[in-house]
Formats: sequence, C-alpha cells, structure tokens
Amino acid sequence: VQLVESGGGSVQSGGSLRLSCATSGLTFQYWHLGWFRQAPQEEREGIACISGLDNSTHHADSVQGRFSISSDNNKSDFYLQMNNLKPDDTAIYYCATVPFCVSITAMVYGDHNWGRGTQVTVSS
Repeated sequence: VQLVESGGGSVQSGGSLRLSCATSGLTFQYWHLGWFRQAPQEEREGIACISGLDNSTHHADSVQGRFSISSDNNKSDFYLQMNNLKPDDTAIYYCATVPFCVSITAMVYGDHNWGRGTQVTVSS
C-alpha cells in the first residue's frame, strides 16, 4: 500500500487549499482513509476520515465546517478541501489508511499506512 500527498503550500489566513492523496495497492471499499496533521512540537492528530464501506465521513471539531474529506469516483484518490484557513492550521498533513472510521477518536487507534506528508503554512 502506498499513499502520496500533494497540494500543500503557503496561503494567507482565510485562504483555501485542496490536498490530494493518491493511493495504490489498496481496494478502497475494504479500507477507511483519513487525514492527520502534526504542528511543530505537537502530537499528530486525526482531523477527518472517510469510510470505504459507506462513504460516511467524520471531521474534528477544530475543522468542522471548514474542511471536507472526499474521494474520487474510482475511489483511488481522496482529498481534503480546506477553506477559511487559520494560522493554527499550520502543520504537516498526512494521509493514511485507518482501521476505524466511526469517530475522530477511533481513527487514531490501530495500524496505519502513512504517506510522507505535505506542509501547509497559513500566515496571518
């Protein structure tokens, strides 16, 4: 299983970015996929996940209403649309397979396959 993120960059507060995660070696309907982020000197946190079973999604309270996770029709790539970005959103963003996508809390448990990450920097 391989995952490769793209789409990071630098934007001003209030701007938007769309992150992409290209996957290979997995059949989406048997996996759940998620986005995590890690700010400097902070722990990695889960922020959104999408279920391969029913396309249900979950978003962390900190990004609810601003970020949206989705997948393409072929379910080989998935995305994180980020709107109204804030300086606190500055972090390295990672996509990963997740064993559970029933809540943001659950998505951090178990084994994950990780991408290498993409940097997002939001300036005020």
